[in-house]
Amino acid sequence: MNSRSSGIMWRQLFLRGVDSGLSLQGQIRQMMVSLVLDGQLPEDLPIPSSRDMAMILGVARNTVVIAYQNLVDEGYLVSRERRGYFVNPMMLSGHVPVPPPPAALSQGDAPDWERRFRFTPSRQRNIRKRANWRSYPYPFIYGQFDADLFPIAAWRDCCLRTLSALEVGEWAQDMILRDDESLIKQLRSRVLPRRGVWAGEDEVVLTVGAQQALYLIADLLVGPDTPVGIEDPGYPDARNIFASRSDNLVLLPVDEDGLIPDQALHGCDYVYVTPSYQCPTTVSMSLERRRELLRMADEFDFVIIEDDYESEYRLDGEPLPSLKSMDTSGRVIYIGSFSKQLAPGVRLGYVVGGAALIEQLRAVRRLSIRHPTAYMQRVFALFMSLGHLDALLRRRAAVQQERAVILMSALDRYLPGLRYAPIRGGASCWVEGPAWLDAAELAAHAERLGVLIELGEVFFADDKANKRFFRLGFASIPMSHIEPGIVRLAQALHDIAPVQQRVLARPVFLDQ
Repeated sequence: MNSRSSGIMWRQLFLRGVDSGLSLQGQIRQMMVSLVLDGQLPEDLPIPSSRDMAMILGVARNTVVIAYQNLVDEGYLVSRERRGYFVNPMMLSGHVPVPPPPAALSQGDAPDWERRFRFTPSRQRNIRKRANWRSYPYPFIYGQFDADLFPIAAWRDCCLRTLSALEVGEWAQDMILRDDESLIKQLRSRVLPRRGVWAGEDEVVLTVGAQQALYLIADLLVGPDTPVGIEDPGYPDARNIFASRSDNLVLLPVDEDGLIPDQALHGCDYVYVTPSYQCPTTVSMSLERRRELLRMADEFDFVIIEDDYESEYRLDGEPLPSLKSMDTSGRVIYIGSFSKQLAPGVRLGYVVGGAALIEQLRAVRRLSIRHPTAYMQRVFALFMSLGHLDALLRRRAAVQQERAVILMSALDRYLPGLRYAPIRGGASCWVEGPAWLDAAELAAHAERLGVLIELGEVFFADDKANKRFFRLGFASIPMSHIEPGIVRLAQALHDIAPVQQRVLARPVFLDQ
Protein backbone atom coordinates (compact mmCIF):
# COMPACT_ATOMS: atom_id res chain seq x y z
CA MET A 1 0.00 0.00 0.00
CA ASN A 2 1.39 3.43 -0.92
CA SER A 3 1.33 5.54 2.22
CA ARG A 4 0.93 8.67 0.12
CA SER A 5 -2.29 7.36 -1.34
CA SER A 6 -5.27 9.62 -1.63
CA GLY A 7 -7.14 10.94 1.36
CA ILE A 8 -10.23 9.09 0.12
CA MET A 9 -8.53 5.76 0.79
CA TRP A 10 -7.58 6.74 4.34
CA ARG A 11 -11.06 8.07 5.06
CA GLN A 12 -12.55 4.77 3.88
CA LEU A 13 -10.14 2.79 6.05
CA PHE A 14 -11.05 4.98 9.01
CA LEU A 15 -14.78 4.54 8.52
CA ARG A 16 -14.65 0.81 7.74
CA GLY A 17 -14.72 -1.50 10.70
CA VAL A 18 -13.98 0.97 13.46
CA ASP A 19 -15.96 0.90 16.69
CA SER A 20 -18.05 4.07 16.86
CA GLY A 21 -18.25 3.63 20.62
CA LEU A 22 -14.56 4.52 20.88
CA SER A 23 -13.14 8.03 21.10
CA LEU A 24 -11.60 9.52 17.94
CA GLN A 25 -8.17 8.66 19.31
CA GLY A 26 -9.33 5.11 19.89
CA GLN A 27 -10.76 4.83 16.39
CA ILE A 28 -7.50 6.05 14.82
CA ARG A 29 -5.56 3.61 16.97
CA GLN A 30 -7.87 0.72 16.04
CA MET A 31 -7.45 1.48 12.33
CA MET A 32 -3.66 1.66 12.52
CA VAL A 33 -3.25 -1.44 14.69
CA SER A 34 -5.44 -3.43 12.29
CA LEU A 35 -3.37 -2.31 9.30
CA VAL A 36 -0.07 -3.06 11.05
CA LEU A 37 -1.05 -6.50 12.36
CA ASP A 38 -2.58 -7.46 9.00
CA GLY A 39 0.69 -6.57 7.28
CA GLN A 40 -0.91 -3.95 5.02
CA LEU A 41 1.59 -1.13 5.70
CA PRO A 42 5.07 -1.46 4.19
CA GLU A 43 7.94 -0.59 6.54
CA ASP A 44 9.82 1.65 4.09
CA LEU A 45 7.10 4.20 3.41
CA PRO A 46 5.93 6.77 5.96
CA ILE A 47 2.30 7.04 6.96
CA PRO A 48 0.64 10.45 6.59
CA SER A 49 1.94 13.07 8.99
CA SER A 50 -0.21 14.06 11.93
CA ARG A 51 -1.12 17.29 10.14
CA ASP A 52 -2.06 15.51 6.90
CA MET A 53 -3.97 12.73 8.69
CA ALA A 54 -5.92 15.29 10.72
CA MET A 55 -6.98 17.05 7.52
CA ILE A 56 -7.87 13.78 5.79
CA LEU A 57 -10.02 12.52 8.67
CA GLY A 58 -11.43 15.90 9.66
CA VAL A 59 -10.25 15.73 13.26
CA ALA A 60 -8.06 17.93 15.43
CA ARG A 61 -4.31 17.51 14.88
CA ASN A 62 -3.79 16.93 18.61
CA THR A 63 -6.06 13.90 18.39
CA VAL A 64 -3.81 12.32 15.75
CA VAL A 65 -0.60 13.32 17.56
CA ILE A 66 -1.71 11.62 20.77
CA ALA A 67 -2.86 8.49 18.88
CA TYR A 68 0.46 8.29 16.98
CA GLN A 69 2.48 8.78 20.17
CA ASN A 70 0.56 5.99 21.93
CA LEU A 71 1.28 3.68 18.99
CA VAL A 72 4.98 4.61 19.21
CA ASP A 73 5.04 3.98 22.96
CA GLU A 74 3.55 0.51 22.47
CA GLY A 75 5.84 -0.45 19.59
CA TYR A 76 3.44 -0.40 16.64
CA LEU A 77 5.09 2.64 15.01
CA VAL A 78 8.56 4.17 15.08
CA SER A 79 9.33 7.86 14.68
CA ARG A 80 12.30 8.73 12.47
CA GLU A 81 13.69 12.24 12.71
CA ARG A 82 12.78 14.44 9.74
CA ARG A 83 11.20 11.48 7.95
CA GLY A 84 7.97 10.84 9.88
CA TYR A 85 6.22 7.79 11.31
CA PHE A 86 6.83 4.26 10.00
CA VAL A 87 5.63 0.78 10.85
CA ASN A 88 7.89 -0.89 13.40
CA PRO A 89 9.79 -3.62 11.44
CA MET A 90 9.60 -5.87 14.50
CA MET A 91 5.83 -5.96 14.06
CA LEU A 92 6.11 -6.94 10.43
CA SER A 93 8.65 -9.68 11.15
CA GLY A 94 6.13 -11.37 13.38
CA HIS A 95 3.39 -11.27 10.77
CA VAL A 96 2.31 -14.72 9.64
CA PRO A 97 0.14 -15.05 6.53
CA VAL A 98 -3.18 -16.74 7.03
CA PRO A 99 -2.82 -20.34 5.76
CA PRO A 100 -5.33 -21.70 3.28
CA PRO A 101 -8.15 -23.82 4.70
CA PRO A 102 -7.32 -27.52 5.00
CA ALA A 103 -8.62 -29.96 2.46
CA ALA A 104 -11.92 -31.59 3.37
CA LEU A 105 -11.52 -34.74 5.44
CA SER A 106 -12.71 -37.96 3.99
CA GLN A 107 -15.62 -39.56 5.81
CA GLY A 108 -13.42 -42.35 7.10
CA ASP A 109 -10.94 -39.99 8.79
CA ALA A 110 -13.38 -38.23 11.12
CA PRO A 111 -13.93 -39.68 14.60
CA ASP A 112 -17.38 -41.02 15.44
CA TRP A 113 -18.27 -38.31 17.92
CA GLU A 114 -21.77 -39.64 18.58
CA ARG A 115 -20.27 -42.84 19.92
CA ARG A 116 -17.80 -40.95 22.09
CA PHE A 117 -20.21 -38.53 23.76
CA ARG A 118 -21.06 -39.44 27.34
CA PHE A 119 -24.35 -37.62 26.82
CA THR A 120 -25.67 -35.06 24.33
CA PRO A 121 -26.59 -31.86 26.19
CA SER A 122 -27.64 -30.10 22.97
CA ARG A 123 -30.58 -32.50 22.74
CA GLN A 124 -31.88 -31.76 26.21
CA ARG A 125 -35.03 -29.70 26.48
CA ASN A 126 -33.99 -26.20 27.49
CA ILE A 127 -35.55 -22.78 27.90
CA ARG A 128 -35.05 -20.95 24.61
CA LYS A 129 -34.95 -17.20 24.16
CA ARG A 130 -34.59 -15.20 21.00
CA ALA A 131 -31.23 -13.44 20.81
CA ASN A 132 -32.96 -10.43 19.22
CA TRP A 133 -35.71 -10.18 21.85
CA ARG A 134 -35.03 -6.46 22.25
CA SER A 135 -36.22 -5.85 18.70
CA TYR A 136 -39.76 -6.94 19.63
CA PRO A 137 -42.08 -4.28 21.07
CA TYR A 138 -43.68 -6.61 23.64
CA PRO A 139 -41.04 -9.02 25.04
CA PHE A 140 -42.52 -10.87 28.01
CA ILE A 141 -39.17 -12.59 28.50
CA TYR A 142 -37.93 -13.77 31.87
CA GLY A 143 -34.36 -13.55 33.13
CA GLN A 144 -33.35 -10.36 31.32
CA PHE A 145 -33.00 -6.89 32.81
CA ASP A 146 -34.19 -3.37 32.20
CA ALA A 147 -31.27 -1.31 30.89
CA ASP A 148 -33.08 1.88 31.91
CA LEU A 149 -32.82 0.83 35.57
CA PHE A 150 -29.18 -0.22 35.40
CA PRO A 151 -26.97 2.17 37.44
CA ILE A 152 -24.50 2.84 34.63
CA ALA A 153 -22.71 5.79 36.26
CA ALA A 154 -22.21 3.98 39.58
CA TRP A 155 -21.07 0.77 37.86
CA ARG A 156 -18.65 2.66 35.61
CA ASP A 157 -17.20 4.49 38.62
CA CYS A 158 -16.60 1.20 40.45
CA CYS A 159 -14.99 -0.31 37.34
CA LEU A 160 -12.63 2.65 36.97
CA ARG A 161 -11.69 2.64 40.64
CA THR A 162 -10.89 -1.06 40.44
CA LEU A 163 -8.54 -0.36 37.53
CA SER A 164 -6.34 1.87 39.70
CA ALA A 165 -2.71 0.95 40.28
CA LEU A 166 -3.46 0.12 43.93
CA GLU A 167 -6.28 -2.29 43.05
CA VAL A 168 -4.74 -4.11 40.09
CA GLY A 169 -2.33 -6.01 42.34
CA GLU A 170 -5.31 -7.59 44.10
CA TRP A 171 -7.42 -8.80 41.20
CA ALA A 172 -4.80 -9.46 38.49
CA GLN A 173 -3.13 -12.28 40.41
CA ASP A 174 -4.02 -15.95 40.11
CA MET A 175 -6.25 -16.51 43.13
CA ILE A 176 -6.28 -20.29 42.57
CA LEU A 177 -8.71 -21.47 45.28
CA ARG A 178 -9.43 -18.10 46.87
CA ASP A 179 -12.22 -15.60 46.34
CA ASP A 180 -12.02 -11.85 46.79
CA GLU A 181 -12.08 -11.29 50.55
CA SER A 182 -13.93 -7.98 50.25
CA LEU A 183 -16.78 -9.57 48.28
CA ILE A 184 -17.06 -12.49 50.69
CA LYS A 185 -17.26 -9.95 53.52
CA GLN A 186 -20.03 -7.98 51.78
CA LEU A 187 -21.91 -11.19 51.03
CA ARG A 188 -21.70 -12.43 54.62
CA SER A 189 -22.60 -9.09 56.22
CA ARG A 190 -25.00 -7.44 53.74
CA VAL A 191 -26.71 -10.10 51.62
CA LEU A 192 -27.05 -13.37 53.51
CA PRO A 193 -28.35 -11.87 56.79
CA ARG A 194 -31.37 -10.51 54.90
CA ARG A 195 -32.36 -14.14 54.37
CA GLY A 196 -31.49 -15.12 57.92
CA VAL A 197 -28.35 -16.93 56.77
CA TRP A 198 -25.14 -16.60 58.77
CA ALA A 199 -21.96 -18.16 57.43
CA GLY A 200 -18.27 -18.25 58.26
CA GLU A 201 -15.59 -17.30 55.75
CA ASP A 202 -14.94 -20.99 55.05
CA GLU A 203 -18.64 -21.68 54.41
CA VAL A 204 -19.07 -19.61 51.22
CA VAL A 205 -17.73 -20.15 47.70
CA LEU A 206 -18.32 -17.88 44.71
CA THR A 207 -19.43 -19.28 41.37
CA VAL A 208 -20.12 -18.12 37.83
CA GLY A 209 -23.83 -17.73 38.58
CA ALA A 210 -26.29 -20.17 40.16
CA GLN A 211 -25.97 -22.36 37.07
CA GLN A 212 -22.37 -23.24 37.80
CA ALA A 213 -23.22 -23.68 41.46
CA LEU A 214 -25.64 -26.46 40.53
CA TYR A 215 -23.12 -28.00 38.15
CA LEU A 216 -20.37 -28.09 40.78
CA ILE A 217 -22.71 -29.62 43.36
CA ALA A 218 -23.84 -32.29 40.91
CA ASP A 219 -20.25 -32.98 39.88
CA LEU A 220 -19.19 -33.48 43.47
CA LEU A 221 -22.17 -35.26 44.99
CA VAL A 222 -24.23 -37.04 42.33
CA GLY A 223 -23.36 -40.40 40.79
CA PRO A 224 -25.04 -42.58 38.13
CA ASP A 225 -27.53 -44.10 40.57
CA THR A 226 -27.93 -41.25 43.07
CA PRO A 227 -31.63 -40.55 43.70
CA VAL A 228 -32.23 -36.81 43.27
CA GLY A 229 -35.63 -35.28 43.89
CA ILE A 230 -36.65 -32.37 41.67
CA GLU A 231 -39.84 -30.32 41.47
CA ASP A 232 -42.24 -31.04 38.60
CA PRO A 233 -42.82 -28.60 37.05
CA GLY A 234 -39.39 -27.24 37.85
CA TYR A 235 -36.29 -25.50 36.61
CA PRO A 236 -35.23 -27.24 33.35
CA ASP A 237 -31.51 -26.51 33.68
CA ALA A 238 -31.41 -28.05 37.16
CA ARG A 239 -33.25 -31.10 35.82
CA ASN A 240 -30.81 -31.37 32.93
CA ILE A 241 -27.73 -30.93 35.13
CA PHE A 242 -28.80 -33.66 37.54
CA ALA A 243 -29.95 -35.89 34.66
CA SER A 244 -26.49 -35.62 33.11
CA ARG A 245 -25.11 -37.26 36.25
CA SER A 246 -27.85 -39.59 37.45
CA ASP A 247 -30.44 -41.85 35.86
CA ASN A 248 -32.47 -41.80 39.06
CA LEU A 249 -34.43 -38.53 39.13
CA VAL A 250 -37.47 -38.49 41.41
CA LEU A 251 -40.26 -36.15 40.26
CA LEU A 252 -41.84 -34.24 43.14
CA PRO A 253 -45.31 -32.70 42.70
CA VAL A 254 -46.05 -29.03 43.35
CA ASP A 255 -49.30 -27.29 44.28
CA GLU A 256 -50.35 -23.81 45.42
CA ASP A 257 -48.23 -24.18 48.59
CA GLY A 258 -45.10 -25.32 46.78
CA LEU A 259 -43.42 -28.70 46.90
CA ILE A 260 -45.54 -31.42 48.51
CA PRO A 261 -43.50 -33.25 51.19
CA ASP A 262 -44.79 -36.81 50.77
CA GLN A 263 -43.43 -40.36 50.64
CA ALA A 264 -41.67 -39.69 47.31
CA LEU A 265 -38.95 -37.98 49.38
CA HIS A 266 -38.15 -41.06 51.44
CA GLY A 267 -35.66 -42.59 49.03
CA CYS A 268 -33.91 -39.39 47.92
CA ASP A 269 -30.31 -38.53 48.70
CA TYR A 270 -30.75 -34.92 47.54
CA VAL A 271 -33.83 -32.75 47.02
CA TYR A 272 -33.64 -29.64 44.85
CA VAL A 273 -36.24 -26.96 45.70
CA THR A 274 -37.07 -23.33 44.90
CA PRO A 275 -39.12 -22.42 48.00
CA SER A 276 -39.18 -18.61 47.81
CA TYR A 277 -40.82 -18.45 44.37
CA GLN A 278 -41.16 -21.88 42.89
CA CYS A 279 -39.84 -22.12 39.36
CA PRO A 280 -41.92 -21.70 37.25
CA THR A 281 -45.26 -21.38 39.13
CA THR A 282 -43.93 -18.58 41.43
CA VAL A 283 -45.86 -19.96 44.43
CA SER A 284 -44.15 -19.75 47.83
CA MET A 285 -43.69 -22.85 49.94
CA SER A 286 -45.74 -22.46 53.12
CA LEU A 287 -44.02 -22.22 56.48
CA GLU A 288 -45.63 -25.48 57.60
CA ARG A 289 -44.22 -27.31 54.58
CA ARG A 290 -40.77 -25.84 55.11
CA ARG A 291 -40.75 -27.21 58.64
CA GLU A 292 -42.00 -30.59 57.44
CA LEU A 293 -39.40 -30.78 54.68
CA LEU A 294 -36.60 -30.09 57.17
CA ARG A 295 -38.02 -32.66 59.58
CA MET A 296 -38.15 -35.28 56.82
CA ALA A 297 -34.58 -34.45 55.78
CA ASP A 298 -33.45 -35.37 59.30
CA GLU A 299 -35.60 -38.50 59.48
CA PHE A 300 -34.80 -39.89 56.03
CA ASP A 301 -31.22 -38.60 55.80
CA PHE A 302 -31.37 -36.49 52.65
CA VAL A 303 -29.78 -33.14 51.83
CA ILE A 304 -31.79 -30.15 50.59
CA ILE A 305 -30.42 -27.96 47.79
CA GLU A 306 -32.19 -24.61 48.18
CA ASP A 307 -32.12 -22.31 45.14
CA ASP A 308 -33.12 -18.90 46.49
CA TYR A 309 -32.84 -17.28 43.09
CA GLU A 310 -35.29 -14.37 43.39
CA SER A 311 -36.02 -13.80 47.05
CA GLU A 312 -35.19 -10.06 46.88
CA TYR A 313 -38.40 -9.15 45.07
CA ARG A 314 -41.28 -9.68 47.50
CA LEU A 315 -44.27 -7.62 46.37
CA ASP A 316 -46.51 -8.02 49.41
CA GLY A 317 -45.78 -8.68 53.06
CA GLU A 318 -42.61 -10.02 54.62
CA PRO A 319 -40.73 -12.82 52.86
CA LEU A 320 -40.87 -16.26 54.43
CA PRO A 321 -37.62 -17.41 56.04
CA SER A 322 -35.23 -19.35 53.85
CA LEU A 323 -34.85 -23.04 54.54
CA LYS A 324 -31.18 -22.40 55.32
CA SER A 325 -32.18 -19.97 58.09
CA MET A 326 -34.33 -22.71 59.68
CA ASP A 327 -31.72 -25.45 59.26
CA THR A 328 -30.39 -26.79 62.57
CA SER A 329 -28.68 -29.90 61.18
CA GLY A 330 -26.51 -28.50 58.38
CA ARG A 331 -28.63 -30.33 55.79
CA VAL A 332 -29.35 -27.34 53.52
CA ILE A 333 -27.01 -26.28 50.72
CA TYR A 334 -27.95 -22.69 49.89
CA ILE A 335 -27.53 -21.24 46.38
CA GLY A 336 -27.88 -17.57 45.49
CA SER A 337 -27.12 -15.36 42.52
CA PHE A 338 -26.59 -11.70 41.69
CA SER A 339 -27.97 -12.18 38.17
CA LYS A 340 -31.51 -11.13 39.07
CA GLN A 341 -30.30 -8.34 41.34
CA LEU A 342 -27.90 -6.57 38.98
CA ALA A 343 -27.69 -8.12 35.51
CA PRO A 344 -27.47 -11.69 34.17
CA GLY A 345 -24.31 -10.86 32.24
CA VAL A 346 -22.39 -10.29 35.48
CA ARG A 347 -22.43 -14.06 36.14
CA LEU A 348 -21.77 -14.12 39.86
CA GLY A 349 -23.37 -16.55 42.27
CA TYR A 350 -22.50 -18.37 45.45
CA VAL A 351 -22.98 -21.50 47.52
CA VAL A 352 -23.31 -21.58 51.31
CA GLY A 353 -22.78 -24.85 53.12
CA GLY A 354 -20.67 -26.67 55.68
CA ALA A 355 -16.93 -25.99 55.63
CA ALA A 356 -16.11 -29.53 54.50
CA LEU A 357 -18.49 -29.24 51.53
CA ILE A 358 -17.24 -25.78 50.53
CA GLU A 359 -13.62 -26.94 50.63
CA GLN A 360 -14.35 -29.66 48.11
CA LEU A 361 -16.51 -27.41 45.93
CA ARG A 362 -13.56 -25.01 45.70
CA ALA A 363 -11.36 -27.89 44.58
CA VAL A 364 -13.89 -28.95 41.93
CA ARG A 365 -14.21 -25.33 40.75
CA ARG A 366 -10.43 -25.12 40.37
CA LEU A 367 -10.50 -28.03 37.94
CA SER A 368 -12.79 -26.12 35.58
CA ILE A 369 -12.23 -22.35 35.87
CA ARG A 370 -10.09 -21.88 39.02
CA HIS A 371 -12.30 -18.96 40.13
CA PRO A 372 -14.78 -16.40 38.73
CA THR A 373 -13.16 -13.32 37.21
CA ALA A 374 -11.35 -11.61 40.07
CA TYR A 375 -11.78 -8.18 38.52
CA MET A 376 -15.57 -8.59 38.48
CA GLN A 377 -15.53 -9.81 42.07
CA ARG A 378 -13.62 -6.71 43.13
CA VAL A 379 -15.89 -4.34 41.21
CA PHE A 380 -19.00 -5.88 42.71
CA ALA A 381 -17.59 -5.76 46.23
CA LEU A 382 -16.97 -2.02 45.82
CA PHE A 383 -20.41 -1.54 44.25
CA MET A 384 -22.04 -3.17 47.28
CA SER A 385 -19.89 -1.38 49.86
CA LEU A 386 -20.94 2.02 48.46
CA GLY A 387 -24.62 1.14 48.86
CA HIS A 388 -25.38 1.02 45.13
CA LEU A 389 -26.86 -2.50 45.20
CA ASP A 390 -29.28 -1.72 48.03
CA ALA A 391 -30.41 1.45 46.25
CA LEU A 392 -30.91 -0.50 43.02
CA LEU A 393 -32.96 -3.19 44.78
CA ARG A 394 -35.28 -0.56 46.27
CA ARG A 395 -35.83 1.07 42.88
CA ARG A 396 -36.42 -2.22 41.13
CA ALA A 397 -38.80 -3.50 43.80
CA ALA A 398 -41.03 -0.45 43.34
CA VAL A 399 -40.99 -0.81 39.54
CA GLN A 400 -41.58 -4.57 39.69
CA GLN A 401 -44.59 -4.09 41.93
CA GLU A 402 -46.13 -1.55 39.56
CA ARG A 403 -45.49 -3.78 36.56
CA ALA A 404 -47.00 -6.78 38.32
CA VAL A 405 -50.19 -4.84 39.12
CA ILE A 406 -50.51 -3.64 35.52
CA LEU A 407 -49.94 -7.15 34.17
CA MET A 408 -52.51 -8.83 36.41
CA SER A 409 -55.05 -6.10 35.67
CA ALA A 410 -54.52 -6.54 31.93
CA LEU A 411 -54.86 -10.33 32.19
CA ASP A 412 -58.10 -9.95 34.14
CA ARG A 413 -59.48 -7.52 31.59
CA TYR A 414 -58.40 -8.99 28.28
CA LEU A 415 -57.85 -12.70 29.04
CA PRO A 416 -60.47 -13.54 31.68
CA GLY A 417 -60.68 -17.15 30.52
CA LEU A 418 -57.11 -17.96 31.52
CA ARG A 419 -55.87 -18.85 34.99
CA TYR A 420 -52.69 -17.39 36.42
CA ALA A 421 -50.86 -17.58 39.71
CA PRO A 422 -51.24 -14.24 41.55
CA ILE A 423 -47.89 -12.47 41.51
CA ARG A 424 -46.58 -12.25 45.08
CA GLY A 425 -42.96 -11.66 44.13
CA GLY A 426 -40.33 -12.30 41.53
CA ALA A 427 -40.56 -11.14 37.94
CA SER A 428 -42.79 -13.59 36.08
CA CYS A 429 -46.36 -14.79 35.85
CA TRP A 430 -47.30 -18.45 35.32
CA VAL A 431 -50.37 -18.84 33.09
CA GLU A 432 -52.54 -21.88 32.43
CA GLY A 433 -54.70 -21.96 29.32
CA PRO A 434 -57.71 -24.13 28.52
CA ALA A 435 -57.27 -27.80 27.70
CA TRP A 436 -57.43 -27.17 23.94
CA LEU A 437 -54.59 -24.63 23.94
CA ASP A 438 -51.22 -25.40 22.40
CA ALA A 439 -49.02 -22.61 23.78
CA ALA A 440 -46.51 -23.13 20.96
CA GLU A 441 -49.19 -22.19 18.43
CA LEU A 442 -50.17 -19.20 20.55
CA ALA A 443 -46.52 -18.10 20.83
CA ALA A 444 -46.00 -18.31 17.07
CA HIS A 445 -49.13 -16.28 16.34
CA ALA A 446 -48.33 -13.74 19.08
CA GLU A 447 -44.81 -13.29 17.73
CA ARG A 448 -46.25 -12.10 14.43
CA LEU A 449 -47.99 -9.39 16.45
CA GLY A 450 -44.72 -8.39 18.17
CA VAL A 451 -45.35 -10.33 21.40
CA LEU A 452 -42.88 -12.83 22.88
CA ILE A 453 -43.95 -15.34 25.53
CA GLU A 454 -42.19 -18.40 26.96
CA LEU A 455 -43.55 -21.92 26.54
CA GLY A 456 -44.37 -23.74 29.76
CA GLU A 457 -43.99 -27.32 28.54
CA VAL A 458 -40.19 -27.29 28.99
CA PHE A 459 -40.64 -27.01 32.76
CA PHE A 460 -42.43 -30.38 32.93
CA ALA A 461 -40.82 -33.79 32.72
CA ASP A 462 -43.76 -34.81 30.50
CA ASP A 463 -44.02 -32.01 27.96
CA LYS A 464 -46.70 -33.64 25.84
CA ALA A 465 -49.37 -33.47 28.54
CA ASN A 466 -48.67 -29.87 29.52
CA LYS A 467 -48.79 -27.79 26.36
CA ARG A 468 -51.37 -25.32 27.66
CA PHE A 469 -48.98 -23.49 30.04
CA PHE A 470 -46.82 -20.45 29.35
CA ARG A 471 -44.84 -17.85 31.28
CA LEU A 472 -44.82 -14.07 31.08
CA GLY A 473 -41.71 -12.27 32.31
CA PHE A 474 -42.04 -8.57 33.08
CA ALA A 475 -38.62 -7.42 34.32
CA SER A 476 -37.42 -6.09 30.98
CA ILE A 477 -40.55 -4.93 29.16
CA PRO A 478 -41.30 -1.18 29.33
CA MET A 479 -44.16 -0.49 31.71
CA SER A 480 -46.16 1.31 29.04
CA HIS A 481 -45.95 -1.77 26.78
CA ILE A 482 -47.45 -4.29 29.20
CA GLU A 483 -51.14 -3.63 28.61
CA PRO A 484 -50.83 -3.19 24.81
CA GLY A 485 -48.82 -6.42 24.75
CA ILE A 486 -51.56 -8.33 26.58
CA VAL A 487 -54.13 -6.83 24.20
CA ARG A 488 -52.20 -8.35 21.30
CA LEU A 489 -51.78 -11.64 23.12
CA ALA A 490 -55.55 -11.75 23.62
CA GLN A 491 -56.00 -11.11 19.91
CA ALA A 492 -53.63 -13.99 19.11
CA LEU A 493 -55.53 -16.33 21.44
CA HIS A 494 -58.84 -15.26 19.91
CA ASP A 495 -57.50 -15.92 16.40
CA ILE A 496 -56.36 -19.49 17.11
CA ALA A 497 -59.27 -20.52 19.38
CA PRO A 498 -61.89 -22.97 18.12
CA VAL A 499 -65.03 -21.07 17.19
CA GLN A 500 -66.99 -22.40 20.14
CA GLN A 501 -64.21 -21.38 22.55
CA ARG A 502 -63.62 -17.80 21.44
CA VAL A 503 -65.50 -16.43 24.43
CA LEU A 504 -62.32 -17.20 26.40
CA ALA A 505 -60.38 -14.58 24.48
CA ARG A 506 -62.13 -11.24 24.41
CA PRO A 507 -62.03 -9.75 20.88
CA VAL A 508 -59.94 -6.60 20.79
CA PHE A 509 -58.84 -4.18 18.15
CA LEU A 510 -55.14 -3.51 17.84
CA ASP A 511 -55.59 0.11 16.76
CA GLN A 512 -57.43 1.10 19.93
